[in-house]
Amino acid sequence: MILTGKVIRSTSFLNETYFENTSVLITEHNKKGAIGFVTNRPFGRSLNELEEFKTVKKWPLFEGGPVDQEHIFILHRSPDLIQNGKEVYKGTYAGGDMKDVVHAIQHDLISEDHLILFIGYCGWNQDELEKEIEEGSWEVIDPTKA
Repeated sequence: MILTGKVIRSTSFLNETYFENTSVLITEHNKKGAIGFVTNRPFGRSLNELEEFKTVKKWPLFEGGPVDQEHIFILHRSPDLIQNGKEVYKGTYAGGDMKDVVHAIQHDLISEDHLILFIGYCGWNQDELEKEIEEGSWEVIDPTKA
């Protein structure tokens, strides 16, 4: 089963863990493993609160996952504004040029429902996510129903 573009929602098996009550959009899934972003956990800080982006307008950040919380990751619906993203499902793109993101924010060219910025991501090694789904830790759902 290819999970790219699907959402996984945690079940009660993950209560009292980092993933309790989370929904994760899977943006890449292949024989090497999977990558995704928690979509329902605000980070508690805005982009302009980060030193590198202190001159940028206020923009919310989300906690994308426990891996690599030193970097910002992009999910958007504006390939005309943000170059180099990879489509993960109908009109939704992961990645892109951060200079394009900053330009779009600064010039009010994009809305929060078209751009989500994450600190960190979720990652699984080969077959790890599939095993977690089989054991009942995750429920796979269509992203339009998430």
